[in-house]
Amino acid sequence: MPPETARALCAALSSPRLRLEPLGEHHAPAFYPALTQDEALYRWISMSRPASEAQLAEHWRCLVHSGYRSPDGLSAWPTWAVRRASDGQVLGRVDAELVLEAPAQGEASGVAAALVAPNLGYYFFSPFWGQGYASEAVSAVLAHLAGCGMQRCAATVTVGNQASARVLLKAGFHFHRILPGNDVIRGEAVDDEEYVWGLAG
Repeated sequence: MPPETARALCAALSSPRLRLEPLGEHHAPAFYPALTQDEALYRWISMSRPASEAQLAEHWRCLVHSGYRSPDGLSAWPTWAVRRASDGQVLGRVDAELVLEAPAQGEASGVAAALVAPNLGYYFFSPFWGQGYASEAVSAVLAHLAGCGMQRCAATVTVGNQASARVLLKAGFHFHRILPGNDVIRGEAVDDEEYVWGLAG
């Protein structure tokens, strides 16, 4: 993934109620207390709690230093801190993985690689659930990435997480398939539902 492309994908965004800022180490003080204290957050996701605020800041510093790219440079990893526009309150985050997919075999020569997102993820702290913030943020990210040329996007939610599934459906995703044993939460394998955006049919 060219560095300039990855940087452009992680541009600052806004929506009627939200500001989406490229995530960096300066966000750690606002995120760390909720990431360690919000028990409900971890019911449906496999993310581990940060060991310390300093460790969280260093992790995100490395993300910025990489230019929001994977260590091998093949994927872009745009990541946003989501704030409420009215008071700056941190609500959660949205992130994506994007790759340049080679043209299908048999396509005409000269066809450009397609920008696709094999995964889009998000979490919002539980005091802000049920207020439409997640759908608004995901929709803003999708519109931005589509404007950058993204043709397809996938996202997964743990089977049973109906609220998160509704977020994706409201943002324009469609249910695609069940992925058995796709994740591990609290030491147990769980099935995921995969949703897609931009997939023909």
